Order: sequence, then structure tokens, then C-alpha cells
Amino acid sequence: MTQAPETVFGDDVVAKAQELIGRYPESRSALLPMLHLVQSVQGFVSREGIAFCAEQLGLTEAEVSAVATFYTMYKRRPCGEHLVSVCTNTLCAAMGGDTIYQKLSEHLGVGHNETAGEPGEPGSITLEHAECLAACDLAPVVQVNYEYFDKQTVESAVELVDKLRNGERPKPTRGAELTDFKTAELQLAGFFPEDEERFAADVDGPSAAEETLRGAALAQERGWIAPPMPEEGSRG
Repeated sequence: MTQAPETVFGDDVVAKAQELIGRYPESRSALLPMLHLVQSVQGFVSREGIAFCAEQLGLTEAEVSAVATFYTMYKRRPCGEHLVSVCTNTLCAAMGGDTIYQKLSEHLGVGHNETAGEPGEPGSITLEHAECLAACDLAPVVQVNYEYFDKQTVESAVELVDKLRNGERPKPTRGAELTDFKTAELQLAGFFPEDEERFAADVDGPSAAEETLRGAALAQERGWIAPPMPEEGSRG
């Protein structure tokens, strides 16, 4: 009898995969979080990871690959300890995002989706330019493992990645405390620390900025309200 090849997806990962499946009425609906689970183990979606998802969900590898290659959040090469995303969409680009990305690329000696250092090792950084990160009011923005660092400059962005390379974890502008890429992926898969009180403290942080709420504040100050909806049947 041929012995099955060893796999990085042990019993604990299989148990998490089955828990994910149980959260949905159809097993295939668990594919997106399952891919995040794979990345929490390997730091990317490998061929082995695709086969694992297909086996657990009763899908073909082609079906899993189609999803994994469609979304940019699923990486096909091993990521560093930290994923640094620089928004280069229209507003961030105009406000300096393009310049920030170019400087970080030169400073780290890598291009888009390339890693400075040995992937997964402490201090390693994968750099990417990203489409809109939904923070135009705080442009230009950088994310580290999907946590926001707002109103960046070339100097502050370089300082940020240097701290990451030195093992520091600077506090994001908003949201949870900074962690590493694999831990962030596990949370995106839907698994959090067993100590819920500690986890609540970890994620207890501001999620909105003054700029974000300025329109609502102006409306309140000036008594602006939305026009009423037309009565049913009165539309022309």
C-alpha cells in the first residue's frame, strides 16, 4: 500500500476546514474563507492548498483555481511576514501614492508582489501596489496586513517599513493592533484567539476619522436632512 504524502494541512487545519463548512448551507460557499485558512498555514495559496480546498469542499481543482486567481488577496507566491499595500488608485496616486510606492520599491529592492527577505521569516516584507483601499478621505494610505496607516508621506512610509524589518509593529492609525500576515489571514478565515476578552481589547480601536465623519457633522450643524421618499404610487 502506497503511503500518503506528508502534508502541511494537519488534523487541526482539517478540523478548522470542517468548522468553516458547517457555517454555510452549501459547502462550496466556504471557499473564500477556506482560501484564507490555507494562506494562514503557508503564507500563500499553493497547488497543495488548492487541492486541499477542492478535497474538503467537493470541488474540482479548476473551480478552486478560478477563484484563487480572480481575487488579488489570494497570493500565488509565498508572502513575507508582512504584506505592505500601497494604494495607487486615482486620489491616493494624485496625493502621493505613486511616489510612495516607487520609493518603497527602490528602498526594499523589490517590485509588485515581490518580497524583501526570505518569505515568512521575521522582518520580511511583500510589497504591492493596490487598487482603492476605501480611505480616499485619508489619502495617501498604506496598509500593513490590511490595517490602515493613513496620510502617509514618503518619509513616514520608509520609516514604517524599516520598523517592520527591525521586528517592530507600529500602531495602525485605526483599528486593531498590528499582527503578522498569517495571523491576519487566520482572522479573515474567521478564527480568533480563544481568550475573547483579550481579543476584544486587541481590536478595540478607532475605526473612523474626523475626515470620514465631516459630511455628517456638517449636515447636523446646518440642519440638512435627506428629502423624503415619494409616496407609493406617486412616481411619475
